[in-house]
Amino acid sequence: MSGWQQQGPLWCLNPEGPRGLIEFIGGTGLALTPQLSYRRLLEALAREGVQVRAWGYVPGFDHQAQANEAWRAFRQARERRPSPAGAPPLRLGHSLGCKLQLLAPDGGRGSGALVALCFNNFAAERSIPLLADLAPRLGFSSEFSPSPKETLRLIASSYGQARNLLVRFNRDPIDQSEDLLAVLRSRPGDRSRLLELSGDHLTPASAGVRQNLLGSWADDPARVRQMRQLCEQILGWWLPTQAGDTKHNRSTRLR
Repeated sequence: MSGWQQQGPLWCLNPEGPRGLIEFIGGTGLALTPQLSYRRLLEALAREGVQVRAWGYVPGFDHQAQANEAWRAFRQARERRPSPAGAPPLRLGHSLGCKLQLLAPDGGRGSGALVALCFNNFAAERSIPLLADLAPRLGFSSEFSPSPKETLRLIASSYGQARNLLVRFNRDPIDQSEDLLAVLRSRPGDRSRLLELSGDHLTPASAGVRQNLLGSWADDPARVRQMRQLCEQILGWWLPTQAGDTKHNRSTRLR
């Protein structure tokens, strides 16, 4: 497998003979350097023969504009290098990245499926606590666009991908996957599932900087196991005929 390659705003892993393509968007505070912040997860997927493209960005308030920007970057990359066998990509998001994937201007129709890790959809004042204190003092109010309520309305009315796997972790106090699942299942023909694993909100993220400085011995063995299980679950759900039987941890619950 070749190493990371940067192509504009995308960081890419291109294993030989890939059997699928994943387009990934990370969460707030982690998404600027996905090749480091999510290194363990994305490289594990690439080692299984999956091509990876991860969008690097600085989160802002206009989430719809950023969703459009990410979609265009992924589309342009597919035009230069199509998905293996012409198969549509798996869209993968973590935290805010889930929202941006769900707001893609094609309504998910250009994807083969979506995996949403740790979805949350909080208002700006909760996501950025300092804003709640500063905004009144400075005489302005600011909210994400679309707002949390509008985001769910747009998903219900415009998101067209039926096949979605929502993944939440049992020690994640800010996960809102249940709210998303209810909206998705309200659509005709929906096939969305919810998977619960052991871990917390940062389980999908790796300690990339620490790994680079100290080597693999610096990793927490529990997080390594959680990451391996997460990778197996994603591939086992997305490519079941290729991934073979997936070993489910006793803490796993799929419904």
